[in-house]
Amino acid sequence: MASPASHSNQPVWRCQWLVALLFSTVAGAQSPASPTPSAPSPGGTPVQGVVVDRAVASVDGKVITLTQLEFETRVQLVNRGGAEAAFAKLDAEDLKQGLQLAIAQRLATLEADRFEAYQLEVGELEKAVAEFRDRMGGEGRLQQFLDAQEADLADVGVILRRGIRAGRSLEGRLRLKANVTEAEARRAKADVVAWRALPVDTVRQLLARERFEKLVQQELAQARKANDVRLLMAFPEGGAP
Repeated sequence: MASPASHSNQPVWRCQWLVALLFSTVAGAQSPASPTPSAPSPGGTPVQGVVVDRAVASVDGKVITLTQLEFETRVQLVNRGGAEAAFAKLDAEDLKQGLQLAIAQRLATLEADRFEAYQLEVGELEKAVAEFRDRMGGEGRLQQFLDAQEADLADVGVILRRGIRAGRSLEGRLRLKANVTEAEARRAKADVVAWRALPVDTVRQLLARERFEKLVQQELAQARKANDVRLLMAFPEGGAP
């Protein structure tokens, strides 16, 4: 990850992308699949077909295409306050990070899907969609975005629903394990120089968040071992994929 200084001229949504990414440790460990060779023509010369879309990954047998990834990454960025990401050019790093989140959220909801757990409450999705519309800058701007992406509001809803359920699923399984006692917070306050001037309650919250994030990493690493996750496309360093 680049130093903060390297992002000084980047849009706010780029600067905050990794910071806001709860599931940032689900980077793929498998090598991308080799491209499928072109089919030979009757005369023996390979025929170059037109690429309509590309598969970038699969989770539990369900493929994520490049078009899906680009749309999902834009929705996630806008939902974190970066409305300009709706129309800005996404580079390879944006898409790599977006893929990490896409895989992590799918892994986090696999078990919940099997047991139909952590469903949204009545009106919760509608509220999330309304907030997304506000972040976009209103109905007109939202419709421009949907038209540009050849999508509709239901497609946005699918992404928002998955994000809410993923977070809730991890919270439900891990939050109690991340609890920090006052005694632990006091020890951490004494041990960590940067925390010594902070109130004990603040240190307790920081330590709990740190512990929770580590538990999330472990949970998602275990989920990768238990489920079929494949990376099917590599993103180059810098530039577009």
